[in-house]
Amino acid sequence: MIEFIIQGGPVLWVIMVLSVVACVIVIERLLYLKRIAVDEDKLFVRIKASLLEGHYNEALAICDQNLSPFSTLLKIGIENRHQPEAVQRDILKDAAALEAPKLESGLSALGTISSIAPLLGLLGTVTGTMKAFGVLGKFGAVSDPSALATGVSEALITTVGGIVVAVPVVIFYNYFVTRVNLILTKLENQVNTLVLLINAANGAEKKGGPGEA
Repeated sequence: MIEFIIQGGPVLWVIMVLSVVACVIVIERLLYLKRIAVDEDKLFVRIKASLLEGHYNEALAICDQNLSPFSTLLKIGIENRHQPEAVQRDILKDAAALEAPKLESGLSALGTISSIAPLLGLLGTVTGTMKAFGVLGKFGAVSDPSALATGVSEALITTVGGIVVAVPVVIFYNYFVTRVNLILTKLENQVNTLVLLINAANGAEKKGGPGEA
């Protein structure tokens, strides 16, 4: 394995470093998405029950127990429940937009790696081929094929390395982009629902008397 890496030359080392960076980003993003995953329907039912009973502190505590973007929106909406509906809607839309950088963290780097890994493989192919032709240019006809082995090995190994790194990175990048877009779309669609829920709770509070502050 070590000999294989050495034959790949300096370009392969760069590709390997990029592969390690990509692995770190992929693992971090998978753990992050798992951490923020939540059953939104159950959470919504719990929050709705607490709000309709006027238990705002309890609703906020439930939100604090969850790390999902949805629970963040719920918490912000509850904290701004005394604002007019139009203001609530603007606040929630801004809050939903602020979740985007958290969700998209690392994806730009992952996309860059997926693009430049095969290009680096191509660069290694070119440099390896140049070495091979350099041997031919120096010695003319080469009776010993092993003299060309270094250049040819570098050309082939870096090409394979670039492709091997790029393919899984592209797959994970597309997966993360799809997940992020889905979450952001759901957040945007939930703004109106949250505003209606919060104002329904405010209406119930006014009819039933003061609840929790």
